[in-house]
Amino acid sequence: MHDVLDPRDVVVDEAEQLVHSGYPAQGLLAEAREAAARNDLARLEQIERHLGLLETDPGWPFDEPDDDPILLGLAAAAPEFAVPAEALADRIRGCWLGRTVGNTLGKPVEGLSRAEIDSYLRAAGQWPQRGYLPLLDPLPAGVPALHPSARTATAGRFADVPRDDDIDWTIMGLHLLETYGRELTTEQIAGEWLDRMPFTQTYTAERAAYRNLVHGLRPPSTAVHRNPYREWIGALIRGDAFGLVSPGRPGEAARLALVDARLTHVANGVYGELWAAGLVSAALATGSVHEAMRAAKSLIPARSRLVAALDAVERLHRAGADHTAALDWVDTELGHLSWVHTVNNAALIAAGLWWGDGFMDAVGITISGGRDTDSNAATVGSVYGAANGAAGVPGELVGTTHVRVRSAVRDFDRITVDELVERTLRLAGDEVRSTPPADRRSARGR
Repeated sequence: MHDVLDPRDVVVDEAEQLVHSGYPAQGLLAEAREAAARNDLARLEQIERHLGLLETDPGWPFDEPDDDPILLGLAAAAPEFAVPAEALADRIRGCWLGRTVGNTLGKPVEGLSRAEIDSYLRAAGQWPQRGYLPLLDPLPAGVPALHPSARTATAGRFADVPRDDDIDWTIMGLHLLETYGRELTTEQIAGEWLDRMPFTQTYTAERAAYRNLVHGLRPPSTAVHRNPYREWIGALIRGDAFGLVSPGRPGEAARLALVDARLTHVANGVYGELWAAGLVSAALATGSVHEAMRAAKSLIPARSRLVAALDAVERLHRAGADHTAALDWVDTELGHLSWVHTVNNAALIAAGLWWGDGFMDAVGITISGGRDTDSNAATVGSVYGAANGAAGVPGELVGTTHVRVRSAVRDFDRITVDELVERTLRLAGDEVRSTPPADRRSARGR
């Protein structure tokens, strides 16, 4: 599925991406699916050329700019928040713990639908979810399979944080910032990927960009050439590191995230990373998940599909609806999108953060919505931990298993959470000390 080396996937997925982005590609999508089923590579090549000539439907209601000056302008105008220095180390620890624990909680059911997760949780005696999921054998009716990682990410089957790209990219981001500082470039990021990340441990947009790098393309062409996954969730999951080192400065976090996102994504794919970075940055300073949500949304173009989805979820919360209504809305209004698209998964993250009452409740709500459960739970966990500190992450979930982290990033396998926190604090503390409090613009009272 979604093999970046197979035109039967790439062309079909490109046609689908265009349909979902306001291009009149429905007919070509049907033709591509038929040609792929017939293994007609020559016809797929023709369809791919036709897809490249399409223009956006003039009636498309969204305005999704992809220009750096516009996105940097939004970042520059973002609110800033005073950082309580005495709480920073604990909140950074909470963010790392929340991300790793949340990721593990969601791994076994990654890719399952909402109904399939409902069936599994009820059969496991965890409705709502209370902790790490057991590996059920046989599987309950209505659940055809679990994610392959379930063998090493279910209760009692891991001794360390299981390896996952959602954690690898946060570690990679930390390494990039340590190595190149705040003036790092997309070219430098590309070089570190090739040096430190195995190709087979990347997925969708990241794997397409990696392939493009090996073939000699340079950023930002790597994000668009034969990359139909350019608005999927891969960039969003890379945003945490840039928020972690920019506490109280969501605009600065977004500026750094933009440099990273340009390697692989465009439009809503990029917006997702800016949003995630801003969430962590604001949560570290304000100690409020909801205040972080409001600040982070200001980093995204107002007429984008991502803002429309986030607004819809927030309106339901303000109207007093329960979280089930938000999950229903995602299924009804965004059910046409891939299960790893940015927009629908961000809406599920927002549902967990708006309605969650405590760490497990927030993460559990998001997981129960299905789709990219481990990525979404990692983001909810990191934001919740950043706002509430290490004590906000249940100690029984940390235990002895979330002390060391398995990683595919070269030289980082089995790094401890303690070391990740220490190294992050060094960068974040330098940033806080370099910006005098009098120079910080406060969002309060605006």
